[in-house]
Amino acid sequence: MTNISINKLHKFRDHPYQVLDNDEMNSLIESVQQQGIMTPLIVRPLENTTDEYGIISGHRRFRAAQKAGLAEVPAFIRPVSRDEAAIMVVDSNLHREHILPSEKAFAYKLKADALNHQGKRNDLTSGQIVSKSDDRRTTAIIGEKSGESYKTVQRYIRLTNLIPELLELMTRAKSPFPSV
Repeated sequence: MTNISINKLHKFRDHPYQVLDNDEMNSLIESVQQQGIMTPLIVRPLENTTDEYGIISGHRRFRAAQKAGLAEVPAFIRPVSRDEAAIMVVDSNLHREHILPSEKAFAYKLKADALNHQGKRNDLTSGQIVSKSDDRRTTAIIGEKSGESYKTVQRYIRLTNLIPELLELMTRAKSPFPSV
């Protein structure tokens, strides 16, 4: 574990979870002011930089530390690829008590994209489209880990294609569809 300057930390690109300035955040800020960061962030070195890091786990703690005026936060540095980090981002947040359907949709899509990308060449123009069997296998893996059927995972992922106005309606829903 090491302390890292707040200025050297960056949000994970395409982070699917909302970090809201609400009562829960205010409580977290107060806790950080009184006790500091009790659970270190998990970060990864960013490509093509010498001392910049992307946050894998701890976006809310990072925001609270910023608001509390901390200059540094404790963190574990994990030298992982972006795809590995994307999977870690999703897995470290799916257990949360309050997760919106839209957050789950974008989290599943982020993880599916990362799983489909791992081990595949990206310098080819053909064969990059994921086949239906690859899609089903990937969504089955995600579903198994999250306790949902592959069809439910696929439905969530399809929600990411909604226009913003419909996606906002899904954000307010408790569950967009029953488990299959």
